[in-house]
Amino acid sequence: MHLLLVEDDAPLAASIAGALQAQGWRVDISARGEPVPLSLARDAYDALVLDIGLPGIDGLETLRRVRAAGQHLPVLMLTARDSLEDRVLGLETGADDYLVKPFAPVELVARLRALTRRHENREAGQLRLARLRYDPQAQRAAIGDEPLHLSQRESVLLQYLMHQAERIVARDQLLALLPAASGTPSDNALELLISRLRGKIEPAGVRLRTVRGLGYLLQVDGG
Repeated sequence: MHLLLVEDDAPLAASIAGALQAQGWRVDISARGEPVPLSLARDAYDALVLDIGLPGIDGLETLRRVRAAGQHLPVLMLTARDSLEDRVLGLETGADDYLVKPFAPVELVARLRALTRRHENREAGQLRLARLRYDPQAQRAAIGDEPLHLSQRESVLLQYLMHQAERIVARDQLLALLPAASGTPSDNALELLISRLRGKIEPAGVRLRTVRGLGYLLQVDGG
């Protein structure tokens, strides 16, 4: 893989680059966010590792400019901010995942591998996790070759959760996907939908976990 690392802490950037290069990956380093959109337009990077706390424009503004320029590559944000609000803001800005400092290099490598796998699946037009498949164009799910019968709301939830597979999705993000005929969907209604969806997809070898106080996590069973 060819990665762009944006981190202004030079010793940390060198340490991260070393861990990534040990995987046989090429790594370019930038200490600021301003040049990033042009760098991505000029070179074919497979993923962007982007620190939030940068001098000049911060990581969130850098990411806004990257997405506004039509760049859809996977983005892993590095942050010292561990609040739920900051994480949700990063995801809403266009990040695919986040990693809170300090972190182990092995976790960074694992996150990047997962991100690029998900991106490759999306580029192929199919979302896949274990034996679970979802076709966003047809809005149809399957376990292997067997169709999976879902309600419209279950389908909406599953598509979003598969886009965010292997990372926590906040409850409010899912509630926002489910406009009710009158009023805002309740937590109880969401819990019921999650419970029904969980039972339908578990035979595919996936697990839909409730992460207390944070939200939900769709992952390969045993992951």
